Amino acid sequence: MNVKPLQDRILVLREEGEQITAGGIIIPDTAKEKPLEGKVVSVGPGKTDKDGKRIPIELKPGDRILFSRYAGTEIKINGVEHLMMREDDILAIIEA
Repeated sequence: MNVKPLQDRILVLREEGEQITAGGIIIPDTAKEKPLEGKVVSVGPGKTDKDGKRIPIELKPGDRILFSRYAGTEIKINGVEHLMMREDDILAIIEA
C-alpha cells in the first residue's frame, strides 16, 4: 500500500526503544514507553496560507525527528505501525 500525506501531514516510522537498561535489566514490552523519535517516511506538499500560497514543509523523507508524546494518529501500513502527524507536532530534527 502506498500512502501520500496531504497538506502539512507527515508519515513517520517510530524507532524502537531500548530493550535493556544501562544496568543490563531487560525491559518487558508492557513496561516500555513508546519512543519519541522516528524517521520521516513521506511528507505532504505543505499547507496553504490565507492568500492561497503553499508553505512547504521543512522536512524530507529520511530525516530523524523528535516529536511530542501524544502526537499523531497510529496507522498500520503493510502490518507495520506508523504515525501520521502534523508538522506542528514535530519538536526537532535529530542531526547525526
